[in-house]
Amino acid sequence: MTRLDEAKAGGDKRLDVAIVGAGFSGLYMLLRLRRLGFSTRVFEAAADVGGTWYWNRYPGARCDVESMQYSYSFDEQLQQDWRWSERFAAQPEILRYINHVADRFDLRRDIALETRIAAAVFDEGAAEWRLTTQGGETIAARHCIMATGCLSAARVPDFPGMAAYRGKTYHTGQWPHEGVDFSGLSVAVVGTGSSAIQSIPPIAAQAAHLTVFQRTPNFSVPARNWAMTEEYERSWKDDYAALRQRARAETRSGTIYEFSTQGALQVEPEAREAEYERRWRKGGANFMHAFNDILVDKAANATAADFVRAKIRETVSDPDTAQALLPHDHPLGTKRICVDTGYYETFNRDNVTLVDVRHAPIETLTETGLRAGGKDYAFDAIVFATGFDAMTGALASIDIRGRDGMALKEAWTAGPRTYLGLMSAGFPNLFMITGPGSPSVLSNVIVSIEQHVDWIADCIEALRAAGDHLIEPEIGAQETWVAHVNEVAHRTLYPQANSWYMGANIPGKTRVFMPYIGGVGAYRAICDEVAANGYRGFRREAARRNRPAMSAAG
Repeated sequence: MTRLDEAKAGGDKRLDVAIVGAGFSGLYMLLRLRRLGFSTRVFEAAADVGGTWYWNRYPGARCDVESMQYSYSFDEQLQQDWRWSERFAAQPEILRYINHVADRFDLRRDIALETRIAAAVFDEGAAEWRLTTQGGETIAARHCIMATGCLSAARVPDFPGMAAYRGKTYHTGQWPHEGVDFSGLSVAVVGTGSSAIQSIPPIAAQAAHLTVFQRTPNFSVPARNWAMTEEYERSWKDDYAALRQRARAETRSGTIYEFSTQGALQVEPEAREAEYERRWRKGGANFMHAFNDILVDKAANATAADFVRAKIRETVSDPDTAQALLPHDHPLGTKRICVDTGYYETFNRDNVTLVDVRHAPIETLTETGLRAGGKDYAFDAIVFATGFDAMTGALASIDIRGRDGMALKEAWTAGPRTYLGLMSAGFPNLFMITGPGSPSVLSNVIVSIEQHVDWIADCIEALRAAGDHLIEPEIGAQETWVAHVNEVAHRTLYPQANSWYMGANIPGKTRVFMPYIGGVGAYRAICDEVAANGYRGFRREAARRNRPAMSAAG
């Protein structure tokens, strides 16, 4: 292989495993494989660790899963030592946590920063992966693990006139690390998805005037965030092991909420409204669990959606603005429910204007701003809160080629095809953490990350113990899994929304429901059963004599 400098590649030896990405999944994957004695290296495009929390520094960026649950569970002392300051942690605190983990476990010495992987090609003769960096360096590894994240490929719009605009443009997923001062400026925010809903209130509080361009209104519920209390912290830390096990095995999302055993239509209307009100006041996505049929029964969903729409009308003073903010084109929760702090209240400010571009779309950017519906608007800065090419975008940005030179993008032309969301047929020894076909974005993603990392580490160790060199899915097992993922999805209301779960936010992208909605507990049981039965559905090949053995465990 071509020699990388010592800081980036750890010398010129071949690796047992190359990991792409140094976010939550890449860091834990490195730790697990290092402890098993495999020579492992992480390659990260950014200047530091953190993944999505490194890039997404926009105003108001915050996790919508409670911080006591949005954290690693693999190390009890880490769980006990780390102190979260808020119920829902903000981006800077989450990034500090990730950096603490990298330092605590001495992970940085095996991470090559500012090293973007441009291509990963399977060499069938050598039975190994050849990774090429954007700078032209190459790395050889027996196994390649894509820890590239589900929400890491920012979708930058390509409106006509983008180059003509003379003001500043920003994307919420690629925010300047030095921050942005909007004081005294006229600002536009394009989009009303989750990142927009979080960033609009703090931008409005700073800007001279903010204009929000909305194509599709989204449902949002209040966070009701609060400073962490010692009592609440102890309620978790005193019983972390049992609570983590409950989240992993007994919940659909990997997050413990206050779950209901009743359907929305099984109670009297007054009691139903009272329960919605109680959940609304409590805050967070807990609202979605007020009744157990909200995401599977359209009539039940309508009762919850009507409640939220009534809250929007009650909150937003101007009736026309309130009406424009009401979602009507998808059931509540079938696009990821947003969790906000003062979003709807922001539209009562004198310096905030909402422009509905569904029927009068943005036509072009101009030298001074943009044109929508035939009207010109002037801005000092435009913020594109246009989301991500979710789940497959980061993988598609790398030229990944498997057997016979087949490109992953070609293999997935009709939508991503995986077995268990872990591997794709024709791409031996290429693993994906939280890939399409796994719970991923429909779960507390750290629960899913830990499960995938543990499964992959155990698989690679089992291959070494058996003297096997290659593993890849059988076509039949893969097709059966893809069919199962779709069948389970269509038992719910999710496919009724044109969401990024379906790839609907990316022009030309095949629309197929990508995550597995069967729940993290059921999914974990399936993965464990597959492994226990000799990795049923995978084809394994013994190592050839001329290949060097994988590193022995230390």
